[in-house]
Amino acid sequence: MTTPLHITKDTLVSDILREHGDIAAVMEAFGVKRASGLTIRKVLGRFLTVERAAKFHGVPLDEFLPMVQRATGQVPAVNA
Repeated sequence: MTTPLHITKDTLVSDILREHGDIAAVMEAFGVKRASGLTIRKVLGRFLTVERAAKFHGVPLDEFLPMVQRATGQVPAVNA
């Protein structure tokens, strides 16, 4: 049994996609626009950390990281 991925600012986007699938639709619900197609996100994600993705999307890391964590079920939704 593998240990679940704990998402931090240093987590690669490709690791998130591998473990949780495409979370772009969920991220859009938080106001983060989808970056191209899934194939492009998988390729870029091999080099892109959560911190760099936050900068790419123009969202402060302290807002972006919890969004990603909620999108993957690691943090309960606000007012849940």
